[in-house]
Amino acid sequence: MSTAVPIVLAGARGHGRWHLDNIRRLQDKGIVRLAGICELNPLTAQEIPEGLGSPRQSADFGALLDSTGARVAVICTPIPTHTDLALTAARRGVHLLLEKPPAPSYAEFRRMADGVAEAGVTCQIGFQSLGSHAVPAVRTLMAEGAIGEIVGIGGAGAWARPEAYFRRAPWAGRRRLNGIHVIDGVLTNPLAHAVATALALGGTTRAEDVTGIETELLRANDIESDDTSCVRVTTHGPQVVVGATLCAEDPDDPYVVVHGEHGRITFWYKQDRVLLQRANHGPEEYEYGRTDLLENLVDHLTDGAELLVTPDMTGAFMKVVEAIRLAPDPAPLPADAWQLLPDEQRRVVPGIDGLVAAAADTLALYSELGAPWVPPAPTNEVST
Repeated sequence: MSTAVPIVLAGARGHGRWHLDNIRRLQDKGIVRLAGICELNPLTAQEIPEGLGSPRQSADFGALLDSTGARVAVICTPIPTHTDLALTAARRGVHLLLEKPPAPSYAEFRRMADGVAEAGVTCQIGFQSLGSHAVPAVRTLMAEGAIGEIVGIGGAGAWARPEAYFRRAPWAGRRRLNGIHVIDGVLTNPLAHAVATALALGGTTRAEDVTGIETELLRANDIESDDTSCVRVTTHGPQVVVGATLCAEDPDDPYVVVHGEHGRITFWYKQDRVLLQRANHGPEEYEYGRTDLLENLVDHLTDGAELLVTPDMTGAFMKVVEAIRLAPDPAPLPADAWQLLPDEQRRVVPGIDGLVAAAADTLALYSELGAPWVPPAPTNEVST
């Protein structure tokens, strides 16, 4: 343990529990040591996974970093807090794993990324799907012409969330809170990986790669933000269209599909599974491993391994976040467009599963696919 990198975790409940388990896994390997936990209310002994000992706890992030001598901080806190906490760590020379989305606006993202760069610390953004070995493998297939010239890249995410999901925290399902931007929508948070992964496969991850963005933002739930949306991103490379919902009838694993002139490559990014379909060949299926982003960050610091997800590599995704922030508030779906499942206390939009798949398959927006509940106004288009 003497060579283990000391880590502080900010935000250990909710999704933070996943980070606690991952830190325990890496601690068992002697790679890291959990030195501290930052929470407004300390975790009980029962909330700390066995094997992690009794890390120091405090609600004061900066003081905790100072007292523990942490070398790395994992930040898994509400979206509006990301930038300030990242800069608090950076000023102390502490390296970062910052959960996605990295910020609620492009201005806050730039403040974070520029501040981290100025401080000379390393920052990894927590798009875990970009640690999949399938990403470079698919890009190699594309470059080798396995499916011919690339026509575009689609993404589909049909998930389900109960109404209680939007009450899990004061910022959940909000576009703004107390005058501060939050932008907790389906494309920017729960299914952000679909957008980021599609952009990564297209090799268009940087802000300057994006030339235009069209959004259609809707909601079936009684929330401020969007739960059923689609986006088209025009880039210097392939166009990207992603359809997503949290109101699926039969939720399934999200995926990204690369369309070529002579075939397609489908990547189920949570499974690290790839299906190659092309003319004059039978279907070929592959499964890949994955590099954990925290482990990659530590390897970068100790052995010089290449960092997988730098802030600049999420610039294009942040342009999408910004377009969604600037768009008019999501339109509520008419009452006859959704149903409540009483047993599950969740709202479903009949037909949305097929519509999400069709958006990814045809690279068309919901309005272009004839969805009757999309407002007649033109899509919200932002030039960048």
